[in-house]
Amino acid sequence: MPRLSCWFIRAALIYLTVGITFGALLLFHKGIPFAPFVWRLLPVHVEFLLFGWTVQLAMGVAFWIFPRFWRSRGNETPAWLAFGLINLGVCLAGLGPLLGAPSLVILLGRLAEAGAAAAFALHIWSRVKPPGAQIA
Repeated sequence: MPRLSCWFIRAALIYLTVGITFGALLLFHKGIPFAPFVWRLLPVHVEFLLFGWTVQLAMGVAFWIFPRFWRSRGNETPAWLAFGLINLGVCLAGLGPLLGAPSLVILLGRLAEAGAAAAFALHIWSRVKPPGAQIA
């Protein structure tokens, strides 16, 4: 497995662990209220599981499984940029509401996530070939 895929998947598993833990706290609090501030974890829970786990896991597997041509995955710089941007975006957009940050921080997080999607698409596009196409 390529190193970048390992990093994507490891980070995704960390987000899964933290997101499930926050979700368990929310669910427990719903049954037995113990601290009202727990509801502030809801945006972080959603962000970590939706973007931190699901999207990042998909990126890691896609980087690994998409076809390689001439034993190379091409220029990996945009994919590494996507890894950095998705994690920055998840942290900004997820932890921003929890810490009471201004809306600009959340917007910057969303822009970083969009930039990650664009950078990853830029990398992976060269590896998309129609069936039966000549490998150049």
